[in-house]
Amino acid sequence: MAELRFHGPNAGYVLELYERFQRDPASVDEGWRAYFASISPADLAALDAAGAPPPAASGPAASAPGATPDLDRLFSARELGRTIRARGHTAARLDPLGANPAPDPVLDIARYNLTEAELAQLPPRTVYGHDPRSASALDEIQRLRRIYMGTVGYEFLHLPDPDERAWLREAIESGAYSRPLPAERKRALLDRLSQVEGFERFLHRAFFGQKRFSIEGTDAMVPILDEIIGEAAAAGADDVLIGMAHRGRLNVLTHVLGKPYAMMLAGFKVAQQAVGKDEQQNSDEPSGDVKYHMGWADQREVRGRTVRVRLSPNPSHLEFVNPVVVGMTRAAQDDTSAPGAPRLERARGVAVVIHGDAAFPGQGTVPETLNMQSLPGYTVGGTIHIIANNQVGFTTDPQQGRSTRYSSDVAKGFEVPVVHVNADDAEACLSVARLAYAYRQRWGKDFLIDLVGYRRWGHNEGDEPLFTQPVMYGIIKDHPTAREAFARRLVDEGVMTQAEADAAYQRVLDELGRELESLGEAPKVTVHDEPPSRNGKPPRATAVAKDTLLELNRALLTRPEGFAPNARLEKVLQKRGEAENGERNIDWGHAEALAFASLLAEGTPVRMTGQDVERGTFSHRHAVLRDANTGARLNVFHTLPQAKASFEIHNSPLSEMAVVGFEYGYSVGDPEALVLWEAQFGDFVNGAQVIIDQYLAASYQKWQQRSGLTLLLPHGYEGQGPEHSSARLERFLQLCAENNLRVANCTTSANYFHLLRRQAAMLHADPRPLVVMSPKSLLRHPLAASSIDQLAQGTFQPVIADPVAAERAEGVTRLLLCSGKVYVDLVGSSDDQRKERAAVEGIDRVAIARVEELYPFPVEEIAALAATYPNLREIVWVQEEPRNMGAWTYVAPRLVDALDVPVRYVGRADRASPAEGYQHRHQQEQNRIVFAALGGAPEVGSPARGGEKLIGKRK
Repeated sequence: MAELRFHGPNAGYVLELYERFQRDPASVDEGWRAYFASISPADLAALDAAGAPPPAASGPAASAPGATPDLDRLFSARELGRTIRARGHTAARLDPLGANPAPDPVLDIARYNLTEAELAQLPPRTVYGHDPRSASALDEIQRLRRIYMGTVGYEFLHLPDPDERAWLREAIESGAYSRPLPAERKRALLDRLSQVEGFERFLHRAFFGQKRFSIEGTDAMVPILDEIIGEAAAAGADDVLIGMAHRGRLNVLTHVLGKPYAMMLAGFKVAQQAVGKDEQQNSDEPSGDVKYHMGWADQREVRGRTVRVRLSPNPSHLEFVNPVVVGMTRAAQDDTSAPGAPRLERARGVAVVIHGDAAFPGQGTVPETLNMQSLPGYTVGGTIHIIANNQVGFTTDPQQGRSTRYSSDVAKGFEVPVVHVNADDAEACLSVARLAYAYRQRWGKDFLIDLVGYRRWGHNEGDEPLFTQPVMYGIIKDHPTAREAFARRLVDEGVMTQAEADAAYQRVLDELGRELESLGEAPKVTVHDEPPSRNGKPPRATAVAKDTLLELNRALLTRPEGFAPNARLEKVLQKRGEAENGERNIDWGHAEALAFASLLAEGTPVRMTGQDVERGTFSHRHAVLRDANTGARLNVFHTLPQAKASFEIHNSPLSEMAVVGFEYGYSVGDPEALVLWEAQFGDFVNGAQVIIDQYLAASYQKWQQRSGLTLLLPHGYEGQGPEHSSARLERFLQLCAENNLRVANCTTSANYFHLLRRQAAMLHADPRPLVVMSPKSLLRHPLAASSIDQLAQGTFQPVIADPVAAERAEGVTRLLLCSGKVYVDLVGSSDDQRKERAAVEGIDRVAIARVEELYPFPVEEIAALAATYPNLREIVWVQEEPRNMGAWTYVAPRLVDALDVPVRYVGRADRASPAEGYQHRHQQEQNRIVFAALGGAPEVGSPARGGEKLIGKRK
C-alpha cells in the first residue's frame, strides 16, 4: 500500500477537517466524510510534528481506478477545483479583442504536483460539488474550466454568507440559467443585434460627425436589458427603472424604451439647422437638453404583462443618476396609502443602473449608492448593475484610471457578486442577465454584470482614437461586430443562411431610410409629455383649526402601555402639552411635528431622511423614541389615530451626494409625498452640489422633470466655526431663475409650520424644490416660538414687518431688512441686550423687518412695506454672512430696482472663509454688525466701516 504523507499546511488542514468531522460529520463535504469514516483516529495521529506516515486506507482514495493515491493528491485536486472557482475568471476569455491579462499562476496544475493522468485516476467526488455524470476528477476539473474559464468569469467567493455562495455555485454549475437557446430565439436575438447595429451605422452615415456616443462594441447591452425586463415582468413587476450615462443611450431609448425612430431622426435633423443669431428663447419654454441626456417612459407588453419602463434623464456627470434611479424605484415600491410605515413591495419595481468602466471606480457616488443596498430606508431589494466596459475612459487607459484589476472591484467591498462576460458572446450575456435577476429575487441584494466590450469609435464620433490608443484601434478596425460574429455562428450551426442574416440587417437600414425620408426638410420635434404649468399660485389657507391641532398634539404625546422614554426627554416632551392651555408657546420642533401630523391627517404621505434626523441633530425632533429599559423603538407618527397616509423617517448614512440624489428620485417617483432631507449642518449640503446643480435647480428646464423635494439646512452664525455656520445661501440664490426653486429663511415656528404645509399643498399645483435655511439656536429660542393661535390662523408670510415700528411709522427713517437668525441679534436675546439696543442714539427712527422668503423674491411686499414709512431715507440690508456670501449680492439689485431710497449693506466684509473660527472673534463681529446697523458706533478693534456699502438708485 502507498503511504499517506502530508506537507506544509496540508496536515493542519486535514486535522482541522477531521476534528470537525468528529464533532459533526455533516459539517464536511461527502468526499471527506467518506474518507474519514474509513480510517481510525490512530491513522490521523501520525499527522504530528514528527511527520510519521499513517497506513494507507480504504475508502475514496483506495477505490479509485489503478494505484491507490495518497491523501496529498486528494487534497491538491480538491484545492485545484476550489481555486478554479475562485480565480478562474482571470483566465476567462473576457476581452472580445483578445487582450486578456495573464491568468493567475495558481491555476497552473503543476503548482499542485498533479498531472492530468493522476487526476484521471481520482474519483469525481474528490472535487467538491462534482457533477454525478463526471467519470473522474479530471472530467470534473475540465468541466469547471469550461464553466469558470470560458467567456464568463465569476466572482462570488468574497460573499460572507455561505448560503449565498452555495446558491450561486449551484446556479452557475447546474447550467440552470445558461440553457441553450432554441433556433427561433437565436433568430430573434440576431434580429435584435441587427436593430442595434443598423441604427448606429445608419446614424453614422446620415449624420456624420454628430455626437451620439454609440453603443457599438457593447451591443449586447440591449438584449441584456430585454432579458431583465422580461424576467421582471414574469416576476410581477410593474416598473423597471433604468439609469445610464450617454454611452449607448440613444440605442436604449429607441429599442428598449420604444422611442420612435422618427423622433430620434428628427432630433438629428433639427441639430443640423442653424438658429438665427437674434433669436432668444421664450423664458416660459423649457430649454431642453442634448439628445443623449434625455429620459423617456413607455409601456411594454412583455410575457403577457404590461410593464412600465422608464429611463431617467442624466447629465454628463456620469454616475450621479445612480441614487436618483434607486430613489425612484423605492417610490415605485412603497405603498404610502395607509398609516404607519409604507408597505415595501420590492417586486413592484426593479432598478437597473448602467455604468462606465472608468467612472465606476472613479466617482464617489458609486460606493455611496452601493452602501445603501441593505439599509432600511433605502433598500430596493437589489439593484442590477451593468458596467458597459469600453476598456478605455475618454482617452485614458485602465492603468491610469484605477488601481485594481477590474473596474468592478469596488463592488466586492459591498458584498456584491460580480460576473464578467464577453460582450461578443450574445448567448452568454443573456444567461448572465437571467442569473442576475434570479439572484436579486432570491437574496434581495445588488448584482453586477461587467459587460466587457470595446468602443468602436472615439469617445464621441468626432474624436480620433488612433491618436491615443493606436494598437487597440488597429485591432478594432478589423474586428467583426457582435452581429456579424453571431450571424456567422448561426450560419455554421445551420440555423439560417448568410443571405437571411444579411436580409435581417438590411431591413433595419431600409426602415430607417424610409423614416428619414418621410421627415422632409423641417421636422417637428415634440416632447413626450406636455410640461405642466409652473404658474400655480401658493395656497392662502395653510392654517389648521385649533381644536384639530390640540387633538393631534394629544395623540403625539400618547405612549403605549409600559413604554418608558428617557425620563429627562419625557419631561421635555410633556411640556408640549402645555400648549393646550396657552402656558407655553410652540417651538420649532413642536411646530414641525404638528405640521407633519396635520398633513398625515389630510392624507399626504411624509418621508424624511438625513443624518440623525430621527432625534434631530440638535435634539429637537424626537420623532422616534427609545424605551429607556428595553431600547424598543416608537415612531410617534405611526400611532397617530388621525393619520390617513404613511410616515417614514430614517437616519441616513454619512453621505450627502447619494442620499440627496435618492430623495430627489423618490420625490420624482412619488409626487404625492412630502419628501424632506435634513443636513446635519447646512454646510454639508455642498457634498451634494452636483445633484443640486444638475437636478434640483435645472431638471424642469432641461427635462420637464418635476420635484417637490424639501431641503432643511441648519444655518446661522453662533460661533461654531467656518464649517458649522453657513449653508451657502448664496449658492442657492445664484441658481434661482425661471421659478425653479423656493428659498426661505424663517424666524418663527408658525411661519415654518405654514411653509411646510404650503409646500405640501403645492405638490399638486406647482411642485418645486424648497430650500430652507433652518435654525440652530432659534430652535428653542423664545423669540422664535409661536402661539398655537398663530398656527391656527393666517398663512406663510414672505415678509414680516416690525410690529413695534408700526406705531411710529411717521418717524422711521431707516428700515433694516434681514433674513433669519440675525434678526434675534438685532432685537436682542435678553433683557440686558434689549436695554443696550434701546439706548442706541436714534433707535426710535429704525424699523426692523424680516424677509422670510428670498426666492421668489417678495418685491411687491417689500415695496408695500417701505411705503408705510413716509419719511424713509435709507434701506439697510443686514446679514451675518460675509458680503460675498449670504443674500446681499442677490437682493441688492432687486432692492435698488424696486425702491426709491438708497440701499446700504451692513455685515461682514468679503471673506474667503464663511465664519470666524474663534468664539471671541465671532462675538466681536456680531456686535459690530448689530450696532452698525442700528446706527451706533462699530465695536472697538473692528474695521470702522469694513462691512458697509452704499448703493444709489439705479438710473
